Amino acid sequence: MVFWTTLSFLIVLFLLKKFAWKPILSALKEREESITEALKAADKAKFEMAELKTGNLKLLNEARVEREEMLKEARETRIKIVADAKSMAKEEASKIVAQAKNSIEIQKKAAISELKDQVASLSIEIAEKILKSELKDLSKQDELVQGSLKDFKLN
Repeated sequence: MVFWTTLSFLIVLFLLKKFAWKPILSALKEREESITEALKAADKAKFEMAELKTGNLKLLNEARVEREEMLKEARETRIKIVADAKSMAKEEASKIVAQAKNSIEIQKKAAISELKDQVASLSIEIAEKILKSELKDLSKQDELVQGSLKDFKLN
């Protein structure tokens, strides 16, 4: 029994070696190679992903720096525009105030001149009316002349 078992084992072993062993070994070798290639591809992809991540971080940082720079420039421009507008408004306001003062002064002088003219004409009219009423009589005319002469001597 041991003999027949050993013999059948050797026959099966020979048949397996002749027909099945090579295909099994080649399939195992192919599988090992494909696993090795897949691992290499995974490592390569991992490395590329790390490079892409680093590149993306670098681009993100550059974009942040550029954004901050643009915001800073915008703030500076806004401040400059506001300052320019304020100075222009102050200049314009001072011009308007100066023009208004000048106009007021001119109108004031014109009003004073007109008032003086009116006062003078009214004074003359009043003086004429008083003199006409007072000087109708000759005795009053003499008194007025005598009074005027006394006033001149006193001065």
